[in-house]
Amino acid sequence: MKTIHCLNAISKYGLGFFTEDYKLTDEVQEAEGILVRSASLHEMTFSNSLLAVARAGAGVNNIPLEDCAKAGIVVFNTPGANANGVKELLLAGLLLASRDIVGGIAWCKDNKDDQNISKTVEKSKKAFAGGEIKGKKLGVIGLGAIGAEVANAAASLGMEVYGYDPYISVNAAWMLSRNVKHITSVDTIYAECDFITVHVPLLDGTKGMINQETLGKMKDGVVILNFSRDVLVNDDDMAAALASGKVKKYVTDFPNPKVVNMEGAIVIPHLGASTEESEDNCAKMAVMEMMDYLENGNIRNSVNYPACDMGVCKSESRVAVMHLNVPNMIGQVTGMMASFGINISDMTNKSRDKYAYTLMDLDKQPDEETIKKLGTIEGILRVRVVK
Repeated sequence: MKTIHCLNAISKYGLGFFTEDYKLTDEVQEAEGILVRSASLHEMTFSNSLLAVARAGAGVNNIPLEDCAKAGIVVFNTPGANANGVKELLLAGLLLASRDIVGGIAWCKDNKDDQNISKTVEKSKKAFAGGEIKGKKLGVIGLGAIGAEVANAAASLGMEVYGYDPYISVNAAWMLSRNVKHITSVDTIYAECDFITVHVPLLDGTKGMINQETLGKMKDGVVILNFSRDVLVNDDDMAAALASGKVKKYVTDFPNPKVVNMEGAIVIPHLGASTEESEDNCAKMAVMEMMDYLENGNIRNSVNYPACDMGVCKSESRVAVMHLNVPNMIGQVTGMMASFGINISDMTNKSRDKYAYTLMDLDKQPDEETIKKLGTIEGILRVRVVK
């Protein structure tokens, strides 16, 4: 029986995919797997029993990835599971920024006691007039799961869509509408687009990417949408751009003390993935990733270890080895297996930066001494008998 601990409330729909071989526990220190949404793991002491952490969502800044990698703990996320929910909210943001819907609704509330409001409105509504998004240029920076869906949806609404992503995957390229223009320089988006939306991961190179310099390259009256990460936009530079009129509207799903006080900002309380469907999809994906790893040793959508898939083991045993990505590691592992008279019927080795993962199908079950001996090889972080 495998034990799972939920640090946050996880969708019951998703938890329903666990088989009878799993049980939920309230004791985090006895869990082999942890499911989490927003709770922070940075102050947590990990037990030796913990094998995997699955984040029901895309962002993993609440998880100490390096500490987990060193301990041989695989961290999963669920990219794309909430893509439709974010896409729909962003489309709402486009419309809110194009026409002063927020101001119009506020006017109606402020004048709710006016018995002649139906007539008064005809004189007042011109203050909230705006434009249509059809025919306008939208620049999508980042064409991953969410960016591609946004690009396709905007194109279907009649927008002229420019997409930029120097690292676009083959799958994402196939999913992209032929009506989306793939741009090779982000400066083209800055210079030509009426609306710009960012969908990139938070890295050293993307932090503060929307700043005084890049804003200066944009059209006057541009609309910026940020439904990806808070700090992709430099708040001080955005406030100055809004005040000068360089930026017409800034739509963000990330409230903070600065943006909520910006004139011209439309601030949404982080609702991108806050739909029942998104929470169900993320939970199901996290559960399926967790089960495949615990039962088969396969890694899919990990953020700290390489992807690896050997399907279901048909040999007598399967052993997983987490180790540093250093020379001669495979030679030492296979040599030790041979010294114990164990034949390797199938093997996969994958690496990601300084960490690597080796999955071996064996013709016979290794004993405890073999597993302990493997763990003594310098650079090996964890050895696990999967089957």
